Amino acid sequence: MTVSRRSLLGAAALISAGAISGRAQAAAIPEAPSMKEAGMQPPLVPTSGVDYNPVVTLNGWTLPWRMNGDWKEFHLVAEPVVREIAPGMVAHLWGYNGQSPGPTIEAVEGDKVRIFVTNKLPEHTTIHWHGQLLPNGMDGVGGLTQPHIKPGKTFVYEFQLRKSGTFMYHPHADEMVQMAMGMMGFFVVHPRDPAFRRVDRDFVFLINAYDIEPGSYVPKVAEMTDFNLWTWNSRAFPGIDSLVCGKGDKVRVRFGNLTMTNHPIHMHGYDFKVSCTDGGWVPEAAAWPEVTIDCAVGQMRAFDFTADAEGDWAIHCHKSHHTMNAMGHDVRNYIGVDKKAVAAKIRKLVPDYMPMGSAGMADMGEMEMPLPDNTLPMMTGFAQFGAVEMGGMFSAVKVRQGLASGDYKDPGWFKHPEGTVSYEWTGASKNAFHAPSLPASRSSTAEVRVVKPGRRSTHDQH
Repeated sequence: MTVSRRSLLGAAALISAGAISGRAQAAAIPEAPSMKEAGMQPPLVPTSGVDYNPVVTLNGWTLPWRMNGDWKEFHLVAEPVVREIAPGMVAHLWGYNGQSPGPTIEAVEGDKVRIFVTNKLPEHTTIHWHGQLLPNGMDGVGGLTQPHIKPGKTFVYEFQLRKSGTFMYHPHADEMVQMAMGMMGFFVVHPRDPAFRRVDRDFVFLINAYDIEPGSYVPKVAEMTDFNLWTWNSRAFPGIDSLVCGKGDKVRVRFGNLTMTNHPIHMHGYDFKVSCTDGGWVPEAAAWPEVTIDCAVGQMRAFDFTADAEGDWAIHCHKSHHTMNAMGHDVRNYIGVDKKAVAAKIRKLVPDYMPMGSAGMADMGEMEMPLPDNTLPMMTGFAQFGAVEMGGMFSAVKVRQGLASGDYKDPGWFKHPEGTVSYEWTGASKNAFHAPSLPASRSSTAEVRVVKPGRRSTHDQH
């Protein structure tokens, strides 16, 4: 398959090679395209070979390739990158081809792939192809299965894709530092049979997390528990793309977890079926229904649903702290505390001081308080009805009638039919929406009795 990188990316840089190992040492190295844009790029549609519906990477892109005989060749460049976490904040990370995570690799079951890896980091690296069945020497564990890729050198990985499914790639060299700095990427292998488990829209993202102190740019790589930026594809709400779907589309959402904890991913408005793990496809008869699917560290999950209900449906991690930004873990609870007197004293020294937290934290979502440079608010984002009061791992599945199959543009906010939005009760409303009545219960009405503690009800006296 030959792909025009110019039409997809505008321009691509040819990376010069250092030392090259493997059978491809006499071949010229393919181009290594680079991407700086933080928005989701168009899917890379196949123009020859086996047909498949390409994936769409949230806030990311798919790596182009070239055919060299019967080998599909890719080129990854491990390098320092600058990634926008959300508007107003960037992070200095390590990644591949200009971004963190790196570009998604897509291929087909049975393909022979040759992946060039050039190291532009200040230290050695490798790449492990997580979940792939391949020769031991291509597994990417530095020191164990291969020499490390020294700075300035290029190595080659060659293997045949033995199964379709949902996989990822990441280093197995100085792993604590390199993955904490954002080195990871998605790897999707499509079935050889174009009809096998085919969907209309296929979204992918990796779950990652960082601890970047307010005003700073570089993650604290030794952190194990107290992260303050919970991200999908190194993006935090409101910087995470929406998952745009046409009404009636068959949709798949795939994700992998390379953080230090598990993540229960929950989607509103739908139930779905878990269809795939990094171990392979779940047989259709065994796929189980969920509305929340937990993803442990090092795991990948995929779920399928039919987008039959229009709306802007939230999708997020259900750990409440994981939908927050720039979170301090020593924040005290001031609910119920009257701060008026102390606030007056503090304002004599700090005129702009605003006491917060006495009635909860929601006021932080509405007030734009001064923050250090390059710092995201703890909760942020506005929609058509006001502050969303979210951050971190949060987005929306936007289902709309009449979208073209390749249309992923944000359709704006959902226009709710009249009478279908929750409203303030001020008395009887002629426009109230009435839900259909439920069937009457066959059981008799239960009598509810309230008994004050320490006293017996008159019904209990004999």
